[in-house]
Amino acid sequence: MMVTWSMNQDGWVNQSKVASRLWVPVSLFLFLLCLGMASTAQAEEAPESLKSVLLELHQWDQDPVLIAAIEEQNAKNVSIEQIKQRDHQWMATSDVDDFMNQLMNNEAAQHLFELESSQPYFLEMFLTANQGENVAMTNKTSDYWQGDEAKFTQAQTPGQLYVSDVEYDDSTMTYLVQVSIPMLKNDQVIGVLVVGINLDELP
Repeated sequence: MMVTWSMNQDGWVNQSKVASRLWVPVSLFLFLLCLGMASTAQAEEAPESLKSVLLELHQWDQDPVLIAAIEEQNAKNVSIEQIKQRDHQWMATSDVDDFMNQLMNNEAAQHLFELESSQPYFLEMFLTANQGENVAMTNKTSDYWQGDEAKFTQAQTPGQLYVSDVEYDDSTMTYLVQVSIPMLKNDQVIGVLVVGINLDELP
């Protein structure tokens, strides 16, 4: 199930289960209604530890290094057909090729590595441009184009973070979520930053 979190005067609120709270704007109610979610009645509070992480991540939505990398990619005006072709090549490549290496070693990727290493609960991070194609990453992602996935499509509203379902990773025996942060320039979403979080490492 989709989970989105946004900040209001009451703090972080799970908007995917909100229908009847008086502070919910009409536009949001209609949006939820269109998604078939407005029948859920209660607002679900986030764990305090996750709330603090969301607040931290919310501050990254105008990071100058990441915004510059997104703008550079967006300015190339790459067609969606070219992006999908690259996506097919990406998924057919079992190792890490030169193009993938570039995305893991550019300036934005180095900055992502710094952010990832700032807390023990941060896992992989990757940055996308406005069509969902990767711009930078700390690890090779399973695909190049994120544009048809909820982690991208549900992170298109300024200030509204998308949190994935909790997944259990057998290889690390940990519970994980991905948080998608809409990246903003002049209050417009120009790309998305996706951050993996190891819930077992949260304070």
